Amino acid sequence: MTRAQRVAFGATLASILYFLILFQVFEIPFVDEAVVAQILPVLPWWLLVAFGSYSLWSLGWGLVTFRDCPEAYNELLLEISEAKNDLRTKGVSVD
Repeated sequence: MTRAQRVAFGATLASILYFLILFQVFEIPFVDEAVVAQILPVLPWWLLVAFGSYSLWSLGWGLVTFRDCPEAYNELLLEISEAKNDLRTKGVSVD
């Protein structure tokens, strides 16, 4: 199985389980039904917000530690200078 297939399989399985519990086909043991009725409808939004927070944190951490990768830093600076030189040859003022 490829990684995408494993993720799709896991997401499908989790979605089916979520909907079975949401529509009260299965019950969660040792949890009151009132608590389940309050938490389950907002669970997908909570997961979306958590994923967004993780994504923003990951991007921010990558920006903070970017200079820790000298090869990538130097490669990016080289690409920027090449792009500026290319634009200058086409008559665009970059500076």
